[in-house]
Amino acid sequence: MIARLLASLMPALPALAHAAEAPAASAAGGLLQVFVGLVAVLGLIAATAWMAKRMGVARAGSSALLNVVGSASVGARERVVVLEIGESWLVVGVGPGNVNAIATLPRGEMPAAAASMPLPPFAARLQQILDKSRGK
Repeated sequence: MIARLLASLMPALPALAHAAEAPAASAAGGLLQVFVGLVAVLGLIAATAWMAKRMGVARAGSSALLNVVGSASVGARERVVVLEIGESWLVVGVGPGNVNAIATLPRGEMPAAAASMPLPPFAARLQQILDKSRGK
């Protein structure tokens, strides 16, 4: 009787083995589909950014009237920022929820020491790319 039961199940074993492999193949296909979707979304973001740059869409917060000359961190969430406004520099303290004017100075030149300091390789390459994009 057991022999007859085993004999009747033998033809079904390859089908059961194939059915067990189907979820693994389906999971790999689903993972590939998620990866392709992610690459497509990232490509769309990059293409949109490139088009915005080519069309001349201004970044939020950029202004020809106001330029940030430099800044330094003086605390965990506090900074001292030098802003160039027309022919003067404004030194301000920036903290969470407030901005305080510290001093107003005549427009100056950047110190030569700051311009001659060697940059790390990544920063130097980034500066080259930025200079090229600005047309310098």
